[in-house]
Amino acid sequence: MTQEFINNTYYKLFVFSFVFGLLLYGTIGFDGMDELCALGLVAFFCYTISQMNDWPMNKAFLTTLGVFLFYFSYSFYIGSNVKKAILSDFIIQLKPYVAFFLVYQLRPVFSKNQKAILRIICVVFLLIMVLLGLLSFAKERIIFDTMYHVSYYYACALGISLVYFFCGENTTKDKVIFILMLSVGLFSTRSKFYGIYLLSIALILFAPYIKNFRFNFKTIFVGLAVIAGVVIVGWQKIDLYFALSGEAEEVETGLLARLMLYLTSVDVFVDYFPFGSGFASFASYSSGVYYSDLYAKYGIEKIYGMNSSDYSYIADTYYPCLAQFGIAGVLLFISFFVYLIRKSHQIFRQSDETKYLIITTIIICYILIESIADATFTGHRGFFIMTLLGLVFSEQKQKLETLSIHESGNLDHNSDDEPSPSA
Repeated sequence: MTQEFINNTYYKLFVFSFVFGLLLYGTIGFDGMDELCALGLVAFFCYTISQMNDWPMNKAFLTTLGVFLFYFSYSFYIGSNVKKAILSDFIIQLKPYVAFFLVYQLRPVFSKNQKAILRIICVVFLLIMVLLGLLSFAKERIIFDTMYHVSYYYACALGISLVYFFCGENTTKDKVIFILMLSVGLFSTRSKFYGIYLLSIALILFAPYIKNFRFNFKTIFVGLAVIAGVVIVGWQKIDLYFALSGEAEEVETGLLARLMLYLTSVDVFVDYFPFGSGFASFASYSSGVYYSDLYAKYGIEKIYGMNSSDYSYIADTYYPCLAQFGIAGVLLFISFFVYLIRKSHQIFRQSDETKYLIITTIIICYILIESIADATFTGHRGFFIMTLLGLVFSEQKQKLETLSIHESGNLDHNSDDEPSPSA
């Protein structure tokens, strides 16, 4: 099996996931589309490794898989929920990690023609989104009616702009177009997106100076200013989500459910130290479908959106779900993102290519910000964005190897031309 076959086949999978697993996900209304895309990726990966005689596996991927298998066994051992629920949650929680590591392991690289087609797709869908955004001034709920939710809308704007930027040459023109494309997400009027937007602009502006970054008064001031800006634009939502102002919110909004999930998760962390309450036990989709006993145990089963007949707000955020994995799981979650940041920065130091570092940082920030009040990481948006991240790492790796071979060839060539000491 050639790398060209892998590149071309994965390209088709990527386009399918991009169009149907992200851009049209809310419009189609098929909730299992991301699972279908994940199944296609896993099947292709399994077929690929079956055709390879010797293909070393990524150690970080094997470690992650080992951790999840441990928690899978642990969940069965403590009886965190019924078997079907544990298996369901195991698949859902593992999905974003599989998305990243399998793509990174496959090492696909797209050709110029393939990237050109992707950019055309981006422009076509962006124009549709601009039209929807403009029409929203006349018909307020048009985005909800066509894309299900505004969070899907700005996720599409982010996905389109990142894919377009990834397929470009990292020129000043590409960076300007990236910001303009990302600006379409402002039609969503969501504070979380404002934070992502501000961070993206800051990264574009300061990325050229990252290689010479030094901790001093100026850099600390700029960093704090950016963080302050993100908090300011998102303060209304932060206050709303966590009731910091002390004002009572309407129960029907689901804000009480989110607040109680955060508060109760602390008790779960303590009571199930250090490995947590196990899969499908708390704040996850499967813990609602196969209603977990923990909600009654902690007295929150009667809260709006958190009961056995209506569990619509049980998986409305991600961080409380980490209580299923305990303190050990939280440390592993943090370690994964530290791994991504360190790996990306390491490659950047070797290649001096800011585009990849910008995309990686934006994706990580998007996931971490979204996880405050959404289960994006384990949903369809998380799946696609992690496949894109795997693609980014794959192309970086390929360029580094090409550069290494080129430099090695130059050294060999130079050594042949130089006269020997004895001459």
